[in-house]
Amino acid sequence: MTALMGGVVLGLANPSLGCLADRYKLSKFSTFAIFIISGMTLRNGDIGAAAEAWPVGVLGLFSILVFTPCFSRAIVQIHLQPQEFVSGLAIFCCMPTTLSSGVALTQLAGGNSALALAMTVISSLLGILMVPFSIAKYVATGVGVTVPTKELFRSLVTTLLIPLILGKVNTTYISGLADFVDQNRRLFSRISAVLLSLVPWIQVSRSRSLLLMVKPAVFLVAVGMGIILHLVLLAFNAISINSLAALSGGDHSVFSKKENATAFLLVASQKTLPVLVAVVEQLGGAFGESGLLVLPCVAAHLVQIIIDSVLVNGWLRKDAAPKTAR
Repeated sequence: MTALMGGVVLGLANPSLGCLADRYKLSKFSTFAIFIISGMTLRNGDIGAAAEAWPVGVLGLFSILVFTPCFSRAIVQIHLQPQEFVSGLAIFCCMPTTLSSGVALTQLAGGNSALALAMTVISSLLGILMVPFSIAKYVATGVGVTVPTKELFRSLVTTLLIPLILGKVNTTYISGLADFVDQNRRLFSRISAVLLSLVPWIQVSRSRSLLLMVKPAVFLVAVGMGIILHLVLLAFNAISINSLAALSGGDHSVFSKKENATAFLLVASQKTLPVLVAVVEQLGGAFGESGLLVLPCVAAHLVQIIIDSVLVNGWLRKDAAPKTAR
C-alpha cells in the first residue's frame, strides 16, 4: 500500500524518472518478473487446486468477459464534460482483467494463486477476441472497432505465458530452488508487491502533463466514477459467488472456499490499462481525443489497485488477529 501511494506521489512530483522507465519498457519487465515469481511459487498441488476449482474459473471468465462489460451500457448514459471521460470508462469496463495486479494481490492475500493465474492468462487471450465485440455492442454506435490482435497476442505470450513456464521449469529442474522458494514465499510475495507498485508510478509519470491540463473538479469526478465502478464490480462479483455458493452446497461448495473466493473477487473485479491503451490507439479518434479517453482509466486503474490493496491488508489483519490473541 505504501509503495503504491509512493509511486503515485513520485510520479506527480518528478515524472522524468518514470518517463525514462516507460521509455525502456520497465513495466513490461516488472510484469515479466511477477509472472516468473508466480511460476516459481506455483506448486504441483496448486495446479491440482486450480483444476478442482474450475467452476470458479469459468464463473470468473464469464464475469470478466461477458457480465461486467454490460455495465458499459449504464456508463454511457452519464453526461459529463469532456464526454471522452465517460466513453473512456465505458471502454475500460469492456477490458479483460489486469495482467499482474490480481495475481500479485491474490498471492499476498493467500488466495488460490494458480486459479488467479489461470483466469488472468485465459481471459487476457480470449479478451483479444471479445473486446471488439463488447465495445461495438455496448459503447459504439456504428463505429468500426479494430484491435491489434497479433501484437496483443504476441505481447501476452511474452509477458504472461513464457515467464510463467520459465518460473515453473526453474523450480522443477534446478536442485534446491523449490525448497528455497517454499521457505521464502512471504519474501517473494513482497517482491511481487514492489514490482506491482512500478505500474502506477510509470502511468502517473506518463500522464502528469495531461492530468495538470484538466480542471481539478472534473478530474475528481472522473476519479469518483472510477471508485464507484470498482466498488460496483466488487459488489457484483461478491454477490455472484456468494449466491452460487449458497445454491451449490453452502460451506461444502467449491465457490465457498476462501482461497477460491479471494482469487475470484480480486481477479474478476479488475480491468487492465495496457490493453485499453492499445485499443484506444487503434480507434483513431472515433470516440474523441485519445488522451482524454485514457486519463480517467489511468485514475480507475490506480484506484482499483489501491482499493484492493486496502481490502487485502484488511483480510491479512483479520487473519492475524486470532493468532495474536493466543
